[in-house]
Amino acid sequence: MQNIDLKEKLSCFSDHWSPRIIASLNGQEVKLAKFEGAFDWHAHAEADEMFLVLEGSFTMEFRDHSVELSKGQMIVVPKGVEHRPVAETVCSVLLVEPAGLVNTGDGEETERTTSGTWI
Repeated sequence: MQNIDLKEKLSCFSDHWSPRIIASLNGQEVKLAKFEGAFDWHAHAEADEMFLVLEGSFTMEFRDHSVELSKGQMIVVPKGVEHRPVAETVCSVLLVEPAGLVNTGDGEETERTTSGTWI
């Protein structure tokens, strides 16, 4: 057991839309990601996702509305809800989701598809 320094972990990578796993607990993974631009529309039929903004801001788009999020704010996207995060500038986010969850959802794989890598 050790402390986890989020700022230090965020400094270990610079790519966008490629979550890094920093911890796991009770079948969930805690991940860090950097967002910039628009991600793919997707949904997770069997999993909720939590997004907590650490730095910057982003918009969570849904098919019928959008939610603006800034530093210190979070959102939980319920399972089965189609969504896509969009960040005008680089945004750092902490995610909590079931272990092994694929970031592009239940659809076909793209060049962005990953379930995260440990740092």
